[in-house]
Amino acid sequence: MTKLPQKEFHWVDTPEPHMARRKEILKKHPEVKKLFGINPKMKFHATFLVLVQLTTAFFIHQVFELGLGTWSWALFFVINYVIGGTVAQALFLAIHEITHNLAFRKETHNNILALFTNIPIIAPYAMSFKVYHAMHHWEQGKDGVDVDIPARLEANFFKGFLGKVIWFLHQIVFYAFRPVLVKPIKLDKWQIMNWIVQIIAMGILIPLVGWQGILFLLLSLLMAGGLHPTAGHFISEHYVFEEEQETYSYYGPLNNITFNVGYHNEHHDFPNIPGSRLPELKKMVPEYYDHLHSYHSWSKLIYQFLFRKEITLFSRTKRK
Repeated sequence: MTKLPQKEFHWVDTPEPHMARRKEILKKHPEVKKLFGINPKMKFHATFLVLVQLTTAFFIHQVFELGLGTWSWALFFVINYVIGGTVAQALFLAIHEITHNLAFRKETHNNILALFTNIPIIAPYAMSFKVYHAMHHWEQGKDGVDVDIPARLEANFFKGFLGKVIWFLHQIVFYAFRPVLVKPIKLDKWQIMNWIVQIIAMGILIPLVGWQGILFLLLSLLMAGGLHPTAGHFISEHYVFEEEQETYSYYGPLNNITFNVGYHNEHHDFPNIPGSRLPELKKMVPEYYDHLHSYHSWSKLIYQFLFRKEITLFSRTKRK
């Protein structure tokens, strides 16, 4: 029997599942605490990604000087997809890790690194993301607070196959503007600093890389947020594909270039464990994770999200 499209969120009156599981795991397996701490290599990973993206933006104009005619644009888009999209997604997820204070022991040092890592992303989002992402963790699914969930207007408008395709290809835009519209927050000093650093960086960067370099950086964000297979993590993390489960993990090879963000149940249970040690957490307490529904292909999941009629933007768990 064909299932009907989901037309309402999955409303629950139970607490988010991660705090209870975290307490239970720590009670039965106190050795898990050995995994707490920072990833000392993160500052090097983040710096490498920033340099790769900015260097590519600086040299991308040479593609149009090869005398390839219209094929220059084809080569531009290939580089944009393979390098730009991959690195942009890695930058997003490096900032995710850094704003959990998992690169340095001092929060100030993490914030400074986040500001630096933000530069190739153009928009000054790292410090506001830190605030909203904390809400997502501690108020998971709460109506009007967890802005990771599509707004009702959004879910009603982008429906059906075509609607989902348009939304998915531009979801990075919705992630950028939805928080401001759903739950505005007051600017703090770090968010102001984020704007200042980014304005100065753009003032230096734009003359250096030209319009081709800026176009490369902008399109990289769209690639990372939609066309790229790593964009599947946006869907895999919390869209309800199995009833009574609201967080899902992915155990495929793309974890190697996304700081293990696929280990998402593990991450929500222990946000103070860096992504580099989440696979070790799963091995230590397999009885808590092996039975949960999980994925091994983000590309396959994207296909299912787009083509399964019953899966819509309403396929998220919410609580009052």
